Amino acid sequence: MKKQLLTTLTATSIAFFSATSYAEVTANAAVSSNYLWRGVTQTSDNAQVSGGIDYSHESGFYAGTWASNVDFGGDKPGYELDFYAGFAGEMGEFGYDVGYVYYAYPDAVDSIDFGELYGALSWNWLEGKVSYMSNAQSSASSEEDLLYVELNATFEILKETELTLHIGNSMGDTVTEWFGEDDSYIDYGVSIAKGGFTFGVAQTDLDADDDLKVYVGFAMDFEL
Repeated sequence: MKKQLLTTLTATSIAFFSATSYAEVTANAAVSSNYLWRGVTQTSDNAQVSGGIDYSHESGFYAGTWASNVDFGGDKPGYELDFYAGFAGEMGEFGYDVGYVYYAYPDAVDSIDFGELYGALSWNWLEGKVSYMSNAQSSASSEEDLLYVELNATFEILKETELTLHIGNSMGDTVTEWFGEDDSYIDYGVSIAKGGFTFGVAQTDLDADDDLKVYVGFAMDFEL
């Protein structure tokens, strides 16, 4: 809600843009009662601790890295390390965001890393986003076929309090490979956020993991 290539991308962007251009480096840290990715727990319904560093340039270019503990049960990886880069900006009343994210699990017994291309378009309080698996290690997915389409709506319901509604659809043979069910599932959720605190509920229609998930979290950003 995943990182790297940051050093190379950042060095290239700094050399390319003029010295008078505005750039910003920030860090983030968060704790949560659960780590949900597309409605599915990544920590066996246990607590999550995460953090990352982001670089952004006034041109719209950004890059970052993010890490979190994970627990898939059994002899599985203990942490996730993501790298991402992209461009974001506005076209009239619309906002856009296109980029690439690489999900790495360095301590996994077998390589289960994979990458995704993504594109998002937003207007006012509404955002639509599409993510497509562009590459995967063979042990992560032999099919390399995963498309995720999501729609998010965010409203201010009280002073500095935001309500977010979410629905997403994961599609492709990778869904069957990961969950052993049909090649498609839907996840949906509602969350309320204020002052860095978030309370939310999420659910999927997966037979193996259809329990309602309730979570609370707190996140902070820092300028570096």
